[in-house]
Amino acid sequence: MNCLLTGSNGFIGRRLVEELSAGGNNVKCLVRSHEKFRDLSSLPGVSPVVGDLDAMHVLEEASAGCDTVFHLAAYAKPWSKDRSLPYRVNVTGTENVLRAALAAGVRRFVFTSSAAVVGPSPGTDPIDESFPRKVPWFNEYEETKAAAEELVRSYNRGGMECVTVNPTRVYGRGPINESNSVTKMISLYAKGRWRIIPGDGKCIGNYVLVDDVVRGHILAAEKGRPGERYLLGGENLTFDQFFDTLATLTGRRMWLIRMPVSLMSAAAGVMELQASFTGIPPLITPPWIKKYLNHWSLNCSKAETDLGYHPVTFAEGARLTLEWLRETDRLR
Repeated sequence: MNCLLTGSNGFIGRRLVEELSAGGNNVKCLVRSHEKFRDLSSLPGVSPVVGDLDAMHVLEEASAGCDTVFHLAAYAKPWSKDRSLPYRVNVTGTENVLRAALAAGVRRFVFTSSAAVVGPSPGTDPIDESFPRKVPWFNEYEETKAAAEELVRSYNRGGMECVTVNPTRVYGRGPINESNSVTKMISLYAKGRWRIIPGDGKCIGNYVLVDDVVRGHILAAEKGRPGERYLLGGENLTFDQFFDTLATLTGRRMWLIRMPVSLMSAAAGVMELQASFTGIPPLITPPWIKKYLNHWSLNCSKAETDLGYHPVTFAEGARLTLEWLRETDRLR
């Protein structure tokens, strides 16, 4: 493949660039500066394109000669001082990349959305991509990703082959930051520094290893049906099951405090209020608290059938993640 990839410095994007390079593909990475490209510069077949999602001339030049575009760049933080930023990045930015790809004659466009657009599930039974969402969006991230998905579908109807992938809660080796919060939880638990279980511990989430998500992106480019979307997930677990698995793997069974929803929401509200005065982003906001205290039980059989996607269990993925944390001296 000759690819253009946005979001190459993100958690999933960086691993995808590495995997595409290892597979002998040519990858142009849209980066904001040459400094942002430095960590990827040693990879064979990988080159930088300096610009942003609002620079149409850069996007058009970058798309030229490409047969595939992977669009991963997004604003996924829980809060922004500039309230228009999520829409500008997630919707307008996506449309700009689509326009440039269409003008360049790109054959296949793979858009990275989120499982948050599909769910939550009404109960513990898994839902799939066809589930008709009946609850309002919890936050601007979900709302803008849904709008971007509709843009992608419209370009597919216009003749460009577009496939959407919807990763669930991703973890694994990579930068340990707010985009990789599950790995941060795994790391803190292994260090003996994680002390809470959200709510009553019974809410279900779906957890997937980043390596599986990366393979899912490549499979979507190779085998995905145009106009379709694919949940890229792993195993459905309650918070209790999540931490029980970590206890078994680490040999460290922590006493964890069950944090009431009301207390978590109040703390998030205080952080959000402080942010409005200080400009310092809060760790989380009340709408995101509400989101994570719903069930997100998801069925990824469509990706398994259409793409040949086969994720590992959480126990195996967490074991690999803990090995990586130890090998890179991140558990001190």
